[in-house]
Amino acid sequence: MSESNFSLQPFSADVSLPDLEITGKITRDRQILQIHYLLAGDLSAIAFLPLTATPTRQHNLWENTCFEFFLGMRNSTKYWEFNLSPSGDWNVYHFTDYRQGMEEETAISSLPFNLEMRSHSGQLELKFELNSIIPPEQDLDIGITTVIKTKNNEVTYWALTHPSMEADFHQRDSFIKKL
Repeated sequence: MSESNFSLQPFSADVSLPDLEITGKITRDRQILQIHYLLAGDLSAIAFLPLTATPTRQHNLWENTCFEFFLGMRNSTKYWEFNLSPSGDWNVYHFTDYRQGMEEETAISSLPFNLEMRSHSGQLELKFELNSIIPPEQDLDIGITTVIKTKNNEVTYWALTHPSMEADFHQRDSFIKKL
């Protein structure tokens, strides 16, 4: 089993940052990947979509507050983008190369995760079996990110690192966690 703690950094060009800290832990035990996000700070300024009764696969979740992570197969250009909305909705996309060949990942038919929100903290946890998309023993490069939209409609971008002059979660240089 391998695990790694993380702390996300806001993109420096963001004009007005909420009083927020985003940390967590990612764990891989063979073909089980578990990611746990923790938000701490004043969550009253953040816009969260209302919880849906029946979470489903949805597009454009990144236009609102959204937890994301990227799984890249080491020594390959292939990668997957996972989107987890506080509403409970989700999606997973497969790419053949940097922003190329984007398709919904149909090998994943559901992606249930747990979410607990309070006034000054929130937690999101996902436990996911990799077998449907990643071969056993395949090393992974991982990017962990979050989009935060405030009630003033300002959007901030949080990631492990921001290697370019623009916020771009798809840059492989930002997939710095190794599991």
